[in-house]
Amino acid sequence: MLNRITRPLSSAVERYLPDPFVFVIILTLFVMFMATLFTPVTPIETIQIWGAGLWNLMTFAMQMLLVLIAGFMLANTPICGKFLNRLAKLATSPGQAILLVTLISMLASWLNWGFGLVIGALFAKALARQIKVDYRVLIASAYSGFIVWHGGLAGSVPLTIASEGHFAESQIGIITTEQTIFSYFNLLLLAVMVVVLPLLNRAMLPPKSEQVLVDKSKLQSTQKVVPKHTLTPAERLEHSPFLGGLIGLIGCGYLGYYFLVENGGLNLNIIIALFLFLAILLHGSATQILNSLQDAIKGGAGIVIQFPFYAGIMAIMVQTGLAEQISAGFVSISSAQSLPFWSFLSAGLVNIFVPSGGGQWAVQAPIVIPAAQALEADIARVAMAVAWGDAWTNLIQPFWALPVLAIAGLKARDIMGFCLLQLVVTGIVIATVLTFV
Repeated sequence: MLNRITRPLSSAVERYLPDPFVFVIILTLFVMFMATLFTPVTPIETIQIWGAGLWNLMTFAMQMLLVLIAGFMLANTPICGKFLNRLAKLATSPGQAILLVTLISMLASWLNWGFGLVIGALFAKALARQIKVDYRVLIASAYSGFIVWHGGLAGSVPLTIASEGHFAESQIGIITTEQTIFSYFNLLLLAVMVVVLPLLNRAMLPPKSEQVLVDKSKLQSTQKVVPKHTLTPAERLEHSPFLGGLIGLIGCGYLGYYFLVENGGLNLNIIIALFLFLAILLHGSATQILNSLQDAIKGGAGIVIQFPFYAGIMAIMVQTGLAEQISAGFVSISSAQSLPFWSFLSAGLVNIFVPSGGGQWAVQAPIVIPAAQALEADIARVAMAVAWGDAWTNLIQPFWALPVLAIAGLKARDIMGFCLLQLVVTGIVIATVLTFV
């Protein structure tokens, strides 16, 4: 039955979904029109807000680019390639490959969202080298694990409200992670997702006659062989493993100090540093590092060109009050029991235009917190509903799929048909648990 559903969905998406760059341009024009129509700002003011906001994600864009590049470089080292290939051998059939990549991606995303995006895609490629499996479903499965990130250890919303001095502390105080990340309803939701999502992805696998396979030659490393001719002094430095090994050891030593002495936690910068210094250490020579970089950088073009446009969209949504209007509309029809459900849906809708967990909470918190207090609803549950709503529609948001697609060598239209079905099923699961458990 699922094949009968996914086949037309996939065909329709492949036919009608434009490239993510075209998608973000259409989204930009749509948001400009809506802001002009439903908020007090004029068209000129909307364009001014958009233009000024284009550069608000420059730091984040560079972080995402480095996550992609450093993760790819690490996976491209001989030792990591062998490890991923050995792990991939645990799967002996296409169905097992789908189940395994979904579980690994979910676990990695629960630990840290940036880690999950890269590891899921790299492991999917390792599986594709071992097993003949529909590559579209495999990558869609790897990406689907990302849905659990906001209910995990690096969730922006639960970590924000658990931190002293957060912007809503005067209203709700400190809400500990025991009330959010480690609450019974969130743990139950994670447990249900661990069962439902892998089985759903497995059920979407087409019959062998309809599967789209990948050319395995495209999945192999393209590392260049070190030249054997007489090297110049400069070339000896470039090929020497000493310099790379030394700076890699220094970087790893710092990370050891950070984790063991300072008791530091995972964040995006630390993930980047971990990937980067391990990649440098394991590659050794500057030549091997730069050759790997050349392979990695090819997939980063989408991130470079699209992030300014999403920053502009976010600026319009926030500064014109359009995002606030969307959230307020959902809250206005809520009761104490239904507030988590409507908060989840509103967060999912706002996330299409404001794909940032922390930014979205800043927009929605001033609306959902007073509503929860007035209705005497569970504020921790409402906050997690916003968090899960933010993660939920990432399944169909090309913004977050860019690193995965770049590593996999696919386009958004290749996986979005499957992601649409994942969106529907997981939406039902999340909404049910948040509302009735």
